Amino acid sequence: MTMKATALLLLLLPFAPACRNTSAAQGHHGPPPQTEALEPYQCGSIQRLHTYDGIFLASQPSQADFEQAKDGGVRTVLNIRYDREHPEMDEKAIVEGLGITYIHKPWSGTDELTDSLLDELRGVLRDSERPLLFHCHSANRVGAVWLAYRVLDGGIPVEDAIAEAKQVGLKSPAYQEKVLDYIRRNS
Repeated sequence: MTMKATALLLLLLPFAPACRNTSAAQGHHGPPPQTEALEPYQCGSIQRLHTYDGIFLASQPSQADFEQAKDGGVRTVLNIRYDREHPEMDEKAIVEGLGITYIHKPWSGTDELTDSLLDELRGVLRDSERPLLFHCHSANRVGAVWLAYRVLDGGIPVEDAIAEAKQVGLKSPAYQEKVLDYIRRNS
């Protein structure tokens, strides 16, 4: 590469999209890849982010992250946090203002992680327009729902789904046990 080409490339780098796959396809820009395996992804300031088959599994995005997601083709946002958990942001107004479908199904704690909620969230993951950005605060709750979805809708073995859920962000043993009980009763 010539010195002139290198200088031009360095000047243009700040204008490259901020979202990319961080796996073997590193450098991917634009809409999320239709991956066949759970893969890490980067977009703006989102701390935990993975992608699988048009679904982004994330910790809390910022307003700028939602704007980047829109530019990257995201069509639906599924938020499972209560508004009171982040009162500094009117997420619904931000997301709908970008023309993205906003689905809000908040829950927190094992008492609220009911069979009917898991049924409903699995339905959203199956039936909503993709690309879909699914988030909570740290991706712990997202990981719990992902565990149920991957076993019951994806047909993967429980052990593999647990590994994926932990990769996504599942940390709570109580959430894991509650979801495993749900899986046993719904298999």
